[in-house]
Amino acid sequence: MPQRRLRLGMVGGGQGAFIGAVHRMAARLDDRFELVAGALSSDPKRAQASAAEAGIARSYADWREMARAEAARDGDGIDAVAIVTPNYLHAPVATAFLEAGIHVVCDKPLAISLTEGEALAKLAREKNKLFALTHTYSGYPLVRHARELVESGSLGEIRVVQVEYAQDWLAEPIETSGTNKQAGWRTDPSLAGPAGCLGDIGTHAYHLAAFITGMMPSSLSAELHTFVPGRRIDDHVQAMLRYPNGARGMLWASQVASGAENALRLRVYGTKASLAFDQENPNELWFTPLGGSAERLTRGRVKSAIAAHATRVPPGHPEGYLEAFAQLYKDAALQIEALDAGRPLPAESLLLATVDDGVAGLRFIDAVLASSAADGQWHEMANG
Repeated sequence: MPQRRLRLGMVGGGQGAFIGAVHRMAARLDDRFELVAGALSSDPKRAQASAAEAGIARSYADWREMARAEAARDGDGIDAVAIVTPNYLHAPVATAFLEAGIHVVCDKPLAISLTEGEALAKLAREKNKLFALTHTYSGYPLVRHARELVESGSLGEIRVVQVEYAQDWLAEPIETSGTNKQAGWRTDPSLAGPAGCLGDIGTHAYHLAAFITGMMPSSLSAELHTFVPGRRIDDHVQAMLRYPNGARGMLWASQVASGAENALRLRVYGTKASLAFDQENPNELWFTPLGGSAERLTRGRVKSAIAAHATRVPPGHPEGYLEAFAQLYKDAALQIEALDAGRPLPAESLLLATVDDGVAGLRFIDAVLASSAADGQWHEMANG
């Protein structure tokens, strides 16, 4: 029997919004969702035009109205909503849809404060609804295989974790041009929250390191910096990390790194071996045993059920960012179906980032902000 397509709504992501289009492509890639409703803009005319352009049948002028109306529909209301708004709206929009009994897929960061994030986590548990967070890079097959290598003990005890995420798109004050919507809101603390580069890509680096190693720092020493004159929010962050098992780590994220496109890279060193992953070359993973030769592992050849679950095409055919993003929607569909049927969550879907990962990211943001404000003093982490 063919699987039913889940009905998806979207808040934000209207004309000119990069991430809304990405969500729409990702949701449709595995044919598990159909996009049927949206409040794509706060401007009613633009919302209607955006919905028509995207082929969305039901357009709403307001997300509050959308949550109420979709919950009240008889049998054909949305199963889940994708939230692709600026950060300051994540919590209020998610709260409205959770209260209406609708599952949530939300961009990161989860919210603009830890208090908001913890309230969302509590509400999602009370309502027994999925709250998926789009940490895209955890959807790559070889990222999942790397996690399995660490869990299996192939690296031994982890000693060093090095993660970096470098971009250059904010190397100049493009937010002042009035032509780049992304730059405009991402550098405005009233819309993005108190963390700029830190919240935008620093949280991706932090999640990737935690996802693969299974470890969370116990303390950190960090510095935020703003290089572009007049910018009101950080565009560069660096942090030293201490882990409970004695391991040490470093995290660097920058959006003013001239020449860098989307350079998210992770290296993990253990007592037996190391691994290295480069997001711009996601179909390969390097594994190097102590005293041995580097092994290039490729997506199509690793013997790993966890990687196979996130793979769509044969060996030698590259999979990339959109497929990784689609993997999150594939796992979300599996979890939504299980939750609605009262079944246990499928084991193959359990690597999906959730609201709890979002809360962990907000704790990281808080710790970095506190450490940086204290001139890099070591700050204890509260992980759970």
